Amino acid sequence: MVTGMKQTNIAVLVSGGGTNLQALIDAEKRGELGSGKITLVIASKEGVYALERAKNNDIPSQVLARREYADIAAYSKALADALEAAQIDLVVLAGFLTIIDEQVYARFPNRILNVHPALIPSFCGKGYYGLRVHEAVLEKGVKISGATVHIVTPECDAGPIVLQKAVAVREDDTPETLQRRIMEEAEWKILPEAVRLFCEGRITVRDQKVYIKGE
Repeated sequence: MVTGMKQTNIAVLVSGGGTNLQALIDAEKRGELGSGKITLVIASKEGVYALERAKNNDIPSQVLARREYADIAAYSKALADALEAAQIDLVVLAGFLTIIDEQVYARFPNRILNVHPALIPSFCGKGYYGLRVHEAVLEKGVKISGATVHIVTPECDAGPIVLQKAVAVREDDTPETLQRRIMEEAEWKILPEAVRLFCEGRITVRDQKVYIKGE
């Protein structure tokens, strides 16, 4: 963490293995998140490996299981309350597959980031997650895919774009090989970079577009 700056408390929300969480943990250890510090990991279900990653790095964690709440509204309120109780400044969705509603967005406006494994506005929106994204890319025969970090809004994958990075699609790619290469070459690079920009106060949102100071 950069000395002399107020710490930016980061919560990472996960539903699975936590590879993007690990990329953020590694970036923080290298001093690449500016004033950012991961102070909470919230999982949408028990037993996911992301919780082990948090434990192994002494990061507080908790499970908010969707099935324990009557509806999306009740779940979203519990999530927003947990984030506020932990004094979170920035929320990062890292493979978080549980639907949340406007309560969370309203309480953390322009303070929620998501990484999507494609170049938005292509191959995004409802139904495009995990391997489904890469399967659709290969079916379409596009030559370039990649990843996008965007600010989360109520409309799925439609929030202002912070960063994008392109990755070439190879003729012999499978959904699995393309997924892995996009993670390694794009997601794990631009997600920590976007977090750093936020923590440095360099992101401004105006007219549904992101402007980055100093560029």
